Amino acid sequence: MISRLRELIRRKGFLAILFLALHVAGFISSIDAVMRTRTSQGAIAWVISLNTIPIVSLPAYWVLGRTKFQGYVVARQQDDSELSHPVSKKMNDKKGFVSDLSSNYPAVRAAELLADLPLTTSNSAELLIDGEATFASIFEGIEQAREYVLVQFYIVKDDDLGRDLKDRLILKAREGIDVYFLYDEIGSYKLPKSYLEELRLSGVQAVNFHSQKGPRNRFQINFRNHRKIVVVDGISSWVGGHNVGDEYLSRGDKFDYWRDTHMKVEGPATLAVQLSFLEDWHWATDEILDLDWQKAFDHFDDKHILIIPSGPADKLETAGLMFTHAINSAKKHIWIASPYFVPDEGIMAALQLAGLRGVDVRILIPDEPDHLLVYLAAFSYFQEAEDTGVKFYRYTKGFMHQKTILIDDSVSGIGTANFDNRSFRLNFEITAIVVDREFNKEVEQMFLDDFQNSSIMESGAYATKPFWFRLAVRLANLTSPML
Repeated sequence: MISRLRELIRRKGFLAILFLALHVAGFISSIDAVMRTRTSQGAIAWVISLNTIPIVSLPAYWVLGRTKFQGYVVARQQDDSELSHPVSKKMNDKKGFVSDLSSNYPAVRAAELLADLPLTTSNSAELLIDGEATFASIFEGIEQAREYVLVQFYIVKDDDLGRDLKDRLILKAREGIDVYFLYDEIGSYKLPKSYLEELRLSGVQAVNFHSQKGPRNRFQINFRNHRKIVVVDGISSWVGGHNVGDEYLSRGDKFDYWRDTHMKVEGPATLAVQLSFLEDWHWATDEILDLDWQKAFDHFDDKHILIIPSGPADKLETAGLMFTHAINSAKKHIWIASPYFVPDEGIMAALQLAGLRGVDVRILIPDEPDHLLVYLAAFSYFQEAEDTGVKFYRYTKGFMHQKTILIDDSVSGIGTANFDNRSFRLNFEITAIVVDREFNKEVEQMFLDDFQNSSIMESGAYATKPFWFRLAVRLANLTSPML
């Protein structure tokens, strides 16, 4: 009996020490949250939870609490970087390829400053609608490679399309072409080791982004490299919404049709895409690749293009600020397509103000979702915007995954960034901005075709929903900062 009592006291003493340690760690973490959390609402939420239920909130904060990626060197922002000097020098030596159009477009000028990269001229641009066109173009480019191929995707699957890509990369590596394959380990968590081993045994350098590299990132699963790009010989590049999987060719089990958009770029703008890959590769491997920085300056066409890499290592919230300013600069119309529309208050206010000043604001989102919380949360934004002239369209032909924007008739953006907190602050993204009326006529027609395959959400649609649905929408909206 006495021994049992001693054991009970000993256990209670251990539990008391553990309880105290958790609360001390929670208190220290709450101070960190106050200093680092972007919004006061988020800081308050973390402070309360870390000091009341640290056993639950501490692991969550360590995994989800940070919005800045520690240790990643954004080369173009580091004057003493091993990477920035060669790239900057090559761009400065070719000043004739730097466009002066940005002075006429405030949204583009602001984007230049955010990216710390110039709007370039003498580019060609090809709009690639859906997977068949996109991968036909990418595979043709890989086949024509003579020096090297850079491939980076968030999701790569070991299915028919994934194996087709693998076989093509292996073939180029056996021809003596340098092939570099970079994937996100979280997005591609299902990619089997055998897929990667086959690439490596054939001479392809295949690595993951290594988002948990470094002691301060060890527990982080919140940061993702969401970029989807291909570069061939420093001349041609591809940027857009497609990952590598059969569903992107409308061959998946869940959706009959997959609607997505990519674009092909040739010319000086490719150097910025290449620089983005170079930085990511340098982070993942500590290697600096020896790439070509000259052939991109051969004259291709007259398109003006700005490439904007963005991510949690930036000094400012590049993606969010870019989209906010784009909305504020629109005079006639701004059309946005995003599969995940969960914006913050700043973006939502900008959209409402644009609608109130008479701008034709249209938001294209999927009717058939692949993420229930995102689907529900979108209804709350529709309710906020319906009295300001903002129109919501739900794409009904299949699943809509493209990330595109059209500002008036002069500026468009195609890339990887969604209209949500993750893309604005947590993901590494990349967007191509095109200032060209001819190209943007194609983008406009693409949007018009998509609107034809959509249903507009009528005023009052949310109010007529049953109570349980409206409650689910409000609850989903509470989770929006984490979506």
